[in-house]
Amino acid sequence: MNKIAKFYKVSQDRFINDWIKEFNSTYEEANEIYNEIKLPTRATKGSAGYDFYTPISFSLKPNEEIKIPTGIRVEIKEDWVLCLFPRSSWGFKFRLQVNNTVGIIDSDYFYSDNEGHIFIKLTNDTKENKTFSINKHDGIVQGIFLQYGIVEDDDVNTVRNGGFGSTTKR
Repeated sequence: MNKIAKFYKVSQDRFINDWIKEFNSTYEEANEIYNEIKLPTRATKGSAGYDFYTPISFSLKPNEEIKIPTGIRVEIKEDWVLCLFPRSSWGFKFRLQVNNTVGIIDSDYFYSDNEGHIFIKLTNDTKENKTFSINKHDGIVQGIFLQYGIVEDDDVNTVRNGGFGSTTKR
């Protein structure tokens, strides 16, 4: 098995600033959440996906959404990408959706000014009027590492600095 990545927590300051911006909480609340962040893990040796854990308990009524700063960053070897998918059971039972369908975490995102802080935005897209509820530290999405290739005449040498949409902003 290839060992091609390593998960880390973002810095305490990065997380606290991002958390307060999203949830308008106090410094003390954000700091407590930071101290309890769990790094992603696989459930079994045969699992392809690394479970990302929610740092808080929350509920989503039908059509509600939430944007969660995970406090996680990942250093990935070149030629690999981390793809984030909803956990199969949440999609099946509740139609819980990752808002960008599949989150793509490129290997160079780790070096961005925002420390490569991974955010997860979810929507309860139920057609059955179900409220989705989850407890703190439960698995919310799964990340799968995939290797990729490039075309023979690719000569890109630009460097990323930022998150969503930053690779097309030059």
